[in-house]
Amino acid sequence: MNITDVRIKLVEDNQDRLKAFCSITFDDEFVVRDLKIIRGPRGLFVAMPSRKITVKCRGCSTRVDNKSRYCVNCGAQMERQRTDSERTRQYADIAHPINSGCRTRIESAVMNAFDCEIQRASRPDYVCRYNEPHETHEVLIAG
Repeated sequence: MNITDVRIKLVEDNQDRLKAFCSITFDDEFVVRDLKIIRGPRGLFVAMPSRKITVKCRGCSTRVDNKSRYCVNCGAQMERQRTDSERTRQYADIAHPINSGCRTRIESAVMNAFDCEIQRASRPDYVCRYNEPHETHEVLIAG
């Protein structure tokens, strides 16, 4: 699979750890959105798209952040899944590379596009193309 397009949307707040959002297209056919470029303690890195992990309230069945102490809907105290000394994951990847070679290709393409976008953004005629529509092809479903 080849990465055929990378789009970057720079974040305007330079003080924030989040530097940009990113979408990548594979083989001009499959788009993955909401990758993030984040400044961590060891420099910039690419974070894969993720979702917040939630648990179901036993009182009202509302989905609640897994670190919440009380349900946001009914106020019931949430059961602790782990002891406070254990680290509880807050997010789970939606999509991610299976091996280090794929991760390296994605990170390299994203970071190169990020560098180019920063250069493009310094021009007075800069226009972000992150939200431009991707080419779509009509799909017929036999039924």
